[in-house]
Amino acid sequence: MRKAGVLLHPTSLPHGVLDHHVEKFLDWMVAAGLSVWQMLPLGVPNQDRSPYQCYSAYALNPALLPNGAVCHNSDEDGFSLFCHNEGFWLNDYALFMVLKQHHGYRLWSQWPDCYRYRDMTALAQFTLNHQHALRAIKKEQYTLFTLWQRVRESAHQRGIQLFGDVPIAVSYDSADVWSQPQLFKLDEQLQPTVVAGVPPDYFSETGQLWGNPHYNWSVMQQDDFNWWRSRMANVLRQFDFVRIDHFRGLQALWEVPADATTAIDGCWVETPGRELLTVLKIDFPHMPFVAEDLGLITPEVTALRDDFQLPGLSVLHFGFDGTADNPHDLANQEESTVVYTGTHDNNTTCGWFDSLPAHVQQQVLAKLPTNSGEMPWPMIVAALYSPARLAIIPMQDWLALDSSHRTNTPGTVAENWRWRFHWDQVPETLAMTIHHWLQHSGRILSKDIVNE
Repeated sequence: MRKAGVLLHPTSLPHGVLDHHVEKFLDWMVAAGLSVWQMLPLGVPNQDRSPYQCYSAYALNPALLPNGAVCHNSDEDGFSLFCHNEGFWLNDYALFMVLKQHHGYRLWSQWPDCYRYRDMTALAQFTLNHQHALRAIKKEQYTLFTLWQRVRESAHQRGIQLFGDVPIAVSYDSADVWSQPQLFKLDEQLQPTVVAGVPPDYFSETGQLWGNPHYNWSVMQQDDFNWWRSRMANVLRQFDFVRIDHFRGLQALWEVPADATTAIDGCWVETPGRELLTVLKIDFPHMPFVAEDLGLITPEVTALRDDFQLPGLSVLHFGFDGTADNPHDLANQEESTVVYTGTHDNNTTCGWFDSLPAHVQQQVLAKLPTNSGEMPWPMIVAALYSPARLAIIPMQDWLALDSSHRTNTPGTVAENWRWRFHWDQVPETLAMTIHHWLQHSGRILSKDIVNE
């Protein structure tokens, strides 16, 4: 079934929270015929606001809560059950966050040794002294998980699927690394020996130095990747299917010395991704995963993706370099692909097109559908008419916004992850226009969709 959707992180809703605008947005999607809502990771971001650097691989972002939404002294049975079922991560997360608050949000590696090295006596005393704060953190997460399930139910009632995102790595400053340091490549002082990133690419001449610690894969394999399996089970309770960010990291990850200032001097180190995916296929036979296969993709990465029959990504912004084998070129689109005009890391399509020299703009337009209106519509229509089963268009492109509205500029920190749309930016006729193009490209929302 051919589908189309929209990429919009919930923090980019008009108020940046899960309030009444969620229902309004879902209704707008139905009117437009869109059947997939894609978003970024829902975790608790570090201070740079990136959803790819979070304090927990499990916890949901409290910033998504509308004012006054946290439950107080109500539904105790539901809260107790939540604490029991989620205790395997919730207890460590709550303790981690209260300790961070207690220590002025310093890195956990800068805490006193008794907390840094998790002395059980010291942690038990701290827990006893901070029961109210710990309960508040857990109550907050219970409210968020309950609220998110209502969002998911609202989407399903309208025949809309939720498309999530799983970062390949976790932040060093996280409850996950603090509570289970044996799962990561750390030294005796619990400092990373190597950190993650990517070599020089389209986005950066010096590569991207993410700073995340690398997994200790040999330890993870000892219990059949239980950490990964629990993580995937959690995210698939929130979403119908998920994108595995930086999928090529399941074949090999770029390891950079921890003291490096750029990602240039790293090297590829193979990872047991095939073994991990084999285990995940047992847990999730339908394999509801999409491989984010951007960047330097080797035949080994492609084989790993194809052997598990995972869709890859195609980004049309990257498709106009004139090379015959460019997988992002319109002529090379495949059915088992998720096609985008651009992603959250790209400029908006209008911003991208405006940045091109005039002669390149003409070359681009010559490859795009005619009679489809002004940019970004030729790119949008090209994506919709591609063979790809799923076409995702960022909200900024549906709204024809310029580069000042982009979500993120890789390699920078300031002003990222802050964009929100407003309903006065949405023309009254936009839903009808989208509906028209979806109908003609065979991607219209079917009212009898049944979500699994």
